[in-house]
Amino acid sequence: MFAITGITGKVGGAAARTLLATGHRVRAVARDPVRARVWAERGCGIAAADMCDAAALTAAFAGMEGVFILLPPVFDPTPGFSESGAVIDAVRTALLAARPEKVVCLSTVGAQARQQNLLTQLTRMEEALRSVPVPVTFLRPGWFMENAAWDVTSAREHGIVPSFLQPLDRAVPMVATADVGRVAAELLQQTWAGARVVELEGPVRVTPNDIAATFAHVMERPIRAEVVRRETWETLFRSQGMTHPEPRMRMLDGFNEGWIDFEGNPDSVVKGRIPLETVVRDLVRSMGQ
Repeated sequence: MFAITGITGKVGGAAARTLLATGHRVRAVARDPVRARVWAERGCGIAAADMCDAAALTAAFAGMEGVFILLPPVFDPTPGFSESGAVIDAVRTALLAARPEKVVCLSTVGAQARQQNLLTQLTRMEEALRSVPVPVTFLRPGWFMENAAWDVTSAREHGIVPSFLQPLDRAVPMVATADVGRVAAELLQQTWAGARVVELEGPVRVTPNDIAATFAHVMERPIRAEVVRRETWETLFRSQGMTHPEPRMRMLDGFNEGWIDFEGNPDSVVKGRIPLETVVRDLVRSMGQ
């Protein structure tokens, strides 16, 4: 049996569906069992566990063939990343106590970067779990294609895709969340020793201009990408309710300046199957176009 955290989200859900489709048993690890009820209806066991509760996580991970770890996203972290730090400590304690056969941990492109940014939370997760005495794979996917959900309304109403990624013709590694979950499930079924890193991107790299062109194709109207100037970011993010925008800004700087990228040989990066158009079409459909 495999324990899947984050199962009510896109990546965890895709991992669980892949495992179930190949005949494996799954334990859904969720803070809210009511939200996870759909997984019980699909035959999964349910383990109620807050990601900060080491004892509950230990019980959820005990006896598992493999565990998928997904750090709950914190987009406006306090200085020092205390929110994710509490989760990381609990997960490490639980893995040391439960000793599952293996672990796949969702990390990120650029986890090796030393400059502090929003993704540093996942850098710290990797650092904490590398010394756990079970085989661990850190899955480092590129930028999620589903981030384009933020652009649907602007594309529809104004014909513009505002881009924090810049310049507009610079290609960035992106990947669909369904590919991330599928690959995570496939990795859980493998055998390896120690800690390893697997990097993952979609079929081709994507520019902001590509995103706009894809929206134009799907919506059948002229749409263009437009740069959101760096000097406006802090005011904009604070107006949207952020208290500590600096980590997010530095993450975007990392993509734009090139220090958030894959670490390994380009030939070793795993390629996903799902193209950007499929993701954009699904987003537009789900948001009422």
